[in-house]
Amino acid sequence: MKKTLYFIRHGQTDLNLKGIVQGRGINSPLNQTGRQQAQAFYQAYKDVPFDKIYTSTLLRTHQTVAPFLNDGIPMEELPGLDEISWGIYEGQPQNEHILSGFEELVTAWRNNQLDHAIEEGESPNQLVARQKQAMEYILGKADEQQVLICMHGRALRVMLCHLTDLPVCQMDDFPHTNTALYVLEYEFGKIRLVDHYNTKHLENIDE
Repeated sequence: MKKTLYFIRHGQTDLNLKGIVQGRGINSPLNQTGRQQAQAFYQAYKDVPFDKIYTSTLLRTHQTVAPFLNDGIPMEELPGLDEISWGIYEGQPQNEHILSGFEELVTAWRNNQLDHAIEEGESPNQLVARQKQAMEYILGKADEQQVLICMHGRALRVMLCHLTDLPVCQMDDFPHTNTALYVLEYEFGKIRLVDHYNTKHLENIDE
């Protein structure tokens, strides 16, 4: 069985633009630029014969794939695709205190301290556990050969690590921007990365 998995991050939200911490607990909609990004991605990939679309449970991913849903492609949301929880930082502006906290956290993660989390938030190891459940479900669908998966920035970086057998502490090696694309192929129980950080569809969009 062979599957091709198209992973994209959701389109831009006003909170992205304003530097407000979103995370799993903030359910913000796309802004005008985000809708333009979603439409640009659709125009570039509308001819891919997707069998199924998977999203997180959050509105910004649903809105990003909406043009494909209008074509009748079935969608399913999975909690395992939600963004990491940033705990008490969610909904807060990225001021000096929060930026300092993030830097400390990311440094710990780079040092493979993957049980560290913001207070009331989620660690990378906790995120990986629910992502693996989601991917086991997706990969188990034998009749779905072309799949579009829309999720979130930090979660996508973590997902790409464990799917490609890289240490999760290397998550920041994967760049991301709104609606950037990664394509992976799954066959014979192995996954390989075939398209890395593709943003060609965004060339004519002013952010």
